[in-house]
Amino acid sequence: MTRLASSSSHPTDGIAVLQTPRLVLRPWTEDDAVALHAVFGDAEAMRFWNTAPSARPEDLLPGIRRSVSAPAEYHAAWAVVLRASGVAIGFVNYHHREVSSARLEIGYILARAFWGQGLAREAVAALLDHCFGAMAVNRVEALIDPDNTASLRLAERLGFRCESGRMRQRLKMPDGRFADILMYGLLAADWAGRPTNDGTAGVLS
Repeated sequence: MTRLASSSSHPTDGIAVLQTPRLVLRPWTEDDAVALHAVFGDAEAMRFWNTAPSARPEDLLPGIRRSVSAPAEYHAAWAVVLRASGVAIGFVNYHHREVSSARLEIGYILARAFWGQGLAREAVAALLDHCFGAMAVNRVEALIDPDNTASLRLAERLGFRCESGRMRQRLKMPDGRFADILMYGLLAADWAGRPTNDGTAGVLS
C-alpha cells in the first residue's frame, strides 16, 4: 500500500479503540489517507456530505490533521477497519458535543464495496455503545438528508427517531445549493432498552 509522508501517524491519545466481531474502530491518522480516499473520493458515497469528494489522498490530510488536533471533549473520529484484513473501509465520528447538556452529533460513512453487509450498523452501534457508556452521553443526534434512504434506514434500525419536520436548506453543499435535513435523535434510555435481538448484541467497547 502506498504511504504518504506524515508528521503524525500515531493514534490520538485518549481516544478509545472500539471492537466488534468483524471490525476494529481506532482513531484515524494521516496514514489512513490512502485507504480512506476510496471512501471520501467516491462521489456516490459522498453524495449527501457537505464537503466535496477528495481528488487525491493528499486532499484528506488537512482534515485529518484538524480532526486529530481537536479536543476529544468536543470531537473524535475513528477509522473503521476490517479485522480480517486490517484495511480501513470507513469512518465514524462524533462532533458538536455539548458537555453540559450531555449531547452530541454523529457521522458515518462506509466504502461502497462494503454496503449491504451490516458493517455500518455494526460500526455505528459500537460508537453508540461508547457514547452512552464511557462518555455518559444522554442524547445522540444524526442530521440526515431526506433523500438518503440508506442512512435513514440505518438510523431507524438503531432506534433513532425522527424528531423534526424538514429543516429547510440547513446545509450548504459543495455545488453551492442548500440541502434540507431531518433531525434524528436517540436517548440513552432508548439504547439501554432496545431489544436484545436487534442485531447490535455482542458489540464491545
